[in-house]
Amino acid sequence: MRLKRIQFRLLTIYVLIVAISCISCNLKQGTVVNSKWPESNTQPARPRVIVTTDIGGTDPDDFQSMIHYLMYADRFQTEGLVSSPFGGGTARKTHILQMLDLYEKDYPKLKAQSHLFPAPDQLRSVTKQGAIGKTNRKGWSLPSEGSDWIIKCARKKSEQPLWVLAWGGLEEVAQALHDAPDISNKIRVFWIGGPNKKWGVQAYNYIVSNFPDLWMIESNGTYRGWTIDGEAKSGFDNKTFYEKYIRSGGAMGADFINYYKGMIKMGDSPSVGYLLFGNPDDPASDSWGGSYIPLQYSARRILDRETTLNDEVPVFGIMELELRGADRGAAIDTPVIWLEIDKQKIEGFYEGNGLYRIRFVPKEAKKWSYKIISDVPELNGKTGQFTSTDPWPGVQHKDNIGPLKGWWSDRTTREDYLGNHQGGYTIYRWRKTYLEDWAKRWLWLSSK
Repeated sequence: MRLKRIQFRLLTIYVLIVAISCISCNLKQGTVVNSKWPESNTQPARPRVIVTTDIGGTDPDDFQSMIHYLMYADRFQTEGLVSSPFGGGTARKTHILQMLDLYEKDYPKLKAQSHLFPAPDQLRSVTKQGAIGKTNRKGWSLPSEGSDWIIKCARKKSEQPLWVLAWGGLEEVAQALHDAPDISNKIRVFWIGGPNKKWGVQAYNYIVSNFPDLWMIESNGTYRGWTIDGEAKSGFDNKTFYEKYIRSGGAMGADFINYYKGMIKMGDSPSVGYLLFGNPDDPASDSWGGSYIPLQYSARRILDRETTLNDEVPVFGIMELELRGADRGAAIDTPVIWLEIDKQKIEGFYEGNGLYRIRFVPKEAKKWSYKIISDVPELNGKTGQFTSTDPWPGVQHKDNIGPLKGWWSDRTTREDYLGNHQGGYTIYRWRKTYLEDWAKRWLWLSSK
């Protein structure tokens, strides 16, 4: 009898050793050991999250990202879903509610997999509308339902920070910080910048100039690693993945075809991936949302003269034109001058004493030409050029905004590029892994 007990103990020890070895091996290879948190008292604390999104605006990829987020809603404490249109965009709270209607149809199957999926009505109760209106020169204006909600959630007593995943502009974040500066050490912002930075530059400029100690990840190029389709014939290219997993995936899968014909873009999903796999406390570590380095300053170049291609501005940096014209008296908050560039019109403002200012953010390294549109005769029709250079944030310069503490952004090393996308490989290297994980969840909803 004693011999059998000894044999049983030895067998138990052997099994434990093998299990530990397997786990260690998997971690070294960077694979996900268990993509689903165990539903027990020992599971990690789920992050507190508010999503701000320009869903329903000009870019339909937010619909895809919202579907992705809802399919992982058991992994978060969702405290808010905020519609945040910027620059007079068309995004509205109703667009989020439309996605929640789809979620409600799929909810029974999701709930069968985890009791942690929030009820549709609970998510509806925390869906809020952000400010609707034109861009403001100051970067902040009047409180909105969305900005007030960010403040309320940030001020809750909690041992966890509040994660704000910003999928468009930073208007609601800027307004919340302006109205309640005390929340700056209670929130962590993961912002999908890039082109969004161009349209939301006023809010960005306000935040970076006034809250240099904010905990912030500014993903300008890295996020593009999620959108690149480089897995041809692997079963994880965009077309095959849609046909194999998404198409038959319940109500949300049926809706997916309405955005980019079902092709995966989801440019905002890296902010979600960052919290799903990795160490969110350490942006420099590996994660599905990328790996980042400290941002010591935010690049800016102030140009108060006729510009030429010899004028260089770091990509994703602020190119700030200061123009002199007719004196209109006091500053005007609404746009009165425009920069016509890259077939788009960028709004500018009058700041008083005959000073007009336009801020533009180049999203790629190249040569740029522009034209000024204004009702001021001496400014209207003026033209200029400049060159944007790689990588962001470029070299130290007297016009840069900083020093910053607690900000993170794209890696500058060439091996971390994906094509010309700075930092993109730090996400792309995980593409198959996070799509495999997402595929399992689509199968939960499959009608097959």
